[in-house]
Amino acid sequence: MNGFYSLSLSARATLDLHSLNNEGGEGNQIQTRMVNIVGEDGRMYNVNAISGDMWKHIQAEHLFRLAAEGDRVPLCEGCRRFDANRISADTAFQAQLQNKETKDADVLDSLLQTCALDDMEGNLLTMGNRSLPRKSVVEFGWVVGVPDSVATDSYFHVKYASERSAGQRAADETEEARGANLGQNIFHRPASSGVYAIVANLELARIGLNDITQVYAISQEERVARQKILLESLLYSFLQPNGAMRNTQNPHLVAFAGVVAVSQCAVPAPTVSPLTVGYDVQIKEITQSLEPLHGGQIQLYPFGSLAEFAQVMAGLIESGEPYQLTFRG
Repeated sequence: MNGFYSLSLSARATLDLHSLNNEGGEGNQIQTRMVNIVGEDGRMYNVNAISGDMWKHIQAEHLFRLAAEGDRVPLCEGCRRFDANRISADTAFQAQLQNKETKDADVLDSLLQTCALDDMEGNLLTMGNRSLPRKSVVEFGWVVGVPDSVATDSYFHVKYASERSAGQRAADETEEARGANLGQNIFHRPASSGVYAIVANLELARIGLNDITQVYAISQEERVARQKILLESLLYSFLQPNGAMRNTQNPHLVAFAGVVAVSQCAVPAPTVSPLTVGYDVQIKEITQSLEPLHGGQIQLYPFGSLAEFAQVMAGLIESGEPYQLTFRG
């Protein structure tokens, strides 16, 4: 069996009472993140959304914890400290990065061999006159509310302030004459509920691949180990979707259904936006259209619940290894 060239996820999730991603605050009002999209009917809609940046951050944190547990795959000095600069904060790697005699291809080889997190999540190395990108293996789209199936409400909250300065007490006394409550900070929090469209893509064949030399910098065994924790981190991103305000607004994941597509040849795993009605049927029809060209090389794994999604991912984690790209010199 060929290895996994790419994997895609197309799904709809019903999330209730969450506030995972916000624009910021204005006064005592937190503003939820809203985006404009064009529906399949051609009309413009303004819907709640969670940025792909946020969901990738969720996935990357799960990957970090898996990598750090039992040293399953290597991490650089910066990633072990959970430093936002990651491998750029690695002392030994900085010396290579600053050395003008070191070629970009050699720097990239060192990155791939030193740190699985930088390999799979991507990075932009900037130090001195060098600007060297490592493109991420993982791609997330916006998690977008399906038009007419999502709503956001703002909820009133009060925080009682037990200690106040003399000046604040005097101001409160003035307010008391107007009927206001004493020592209470009023604020508003948003909570969104609805059906959300999710798309993600994993370029599994690129794990450990030097994009300059087009040669793998690590062994196949190491690539297998990295693929396993990458697929695990994708699963855990939906088992525990971290994000903003989870201390009091941990989201209710009511439903989760979609299709995991896996390609075992140099053809992208098909994906169709779940904003489209019948997206799962389209994915199946695309696969059937490709069958005469690449028979049996694209596998579809539909699921109707989070439990079924976990079963699909567990099977792929245990059975698969990354595709081996070969290039003729």
